Amino acid sequence: MSDLPYDKPVTRSRLVRDLRALGVEPGGIVMVHSSLSALGWVIGGAETVIRALFDVIGPEGTLVAYIGWEDEPPQPLDELPPAALAAVRNEFPAYDPLVARARKDHGRVPEALRVWPGAVHSGNPESGIVAIGRRAGEIAHPHPVNDSYGANTPYARLVAMHGQVLLLGAPLDTTTLIHHAESIADVPNKTRVCYEYPVYDESGNRVWREYHDIDTSEGALPYATVISEPYVEYLAGQALAAGAGRSGPVGYGTGYCFDAARLVEHAVATIERWFSKQSRETE
Repeated sequence: MSDLPYDKPVTRSRLVRDLRALGVEPGGIVMVHSSLSALGWVIGGAETVIRALFDVIGPEGTLVAYIGWEDEPPQPLDELPPAALAAVRNEFPAYDPLVARARKDHGRVPEALRVWPGAVHSGNPESGIVAIGRRAGEIAHPHPVNDSYGANTPYARLVAMHGQVLLLGAPLDTTTLIHHAESIADVPNKTRVCYEYPVYDESGNRVWREYHDIDTSEGALPYATVISEPYVEYLAGQALAAGAGRSGPVGYGTGYCFDAARLVEHAVATIERWFSKQSRETE
């Protein structure tokens, strides 16, 4: 017997009302993070959430989601046993955003968007996004191989195009745009990582390519020296408290809607205050 709360259905029309009340803008560019289970029993699941979002933003709007790559090769490769390394090097399939599944830990909506008609993929295996709508191509491309959360990326263009960040039942620590803030913050000595992925080159050949970026798993900076909470959640929460966004009910869960530019501005200022001060004190 299913444990779904059938006595509390969440419909498309209800989601539309909740999204409008939360401040999602018609014609806007919206980056969405979601947790369907937190919203209650959404009739129609991920498809209903997406259709409700398009009901609100309309034909002039654009929907964006981080997708990443669920089945990426294990990293770092040089820690694999020799036989496993040889098998991965020789036969791991090249990244293809039309086939490669979105990360499961970001919920069902990104995968539904990845295969949605008209979806435009940015093509970066680690930090890739999908965009659908009038400005999808402008948002998605280009997406640099290196520093893929920084300047001239989909995340930077979301900010420049006055977009919004929307969390539907998803916790504040899923706010991917915070990584853009830490990437562009003017502080030294950021922790960086290198990934290797099989991709297709311009001639359609499978090749291995290195990707260099800030460390978004552990953090690009020593956040534990200044706060005790997870840094993404903390920075998003502080921006929310400062007026960069607002919260409200979505279905039976909580939604957050941020102004992307104000979110990044507040996060950058906080990061620079923390670590520029630390740098001066250690000189």
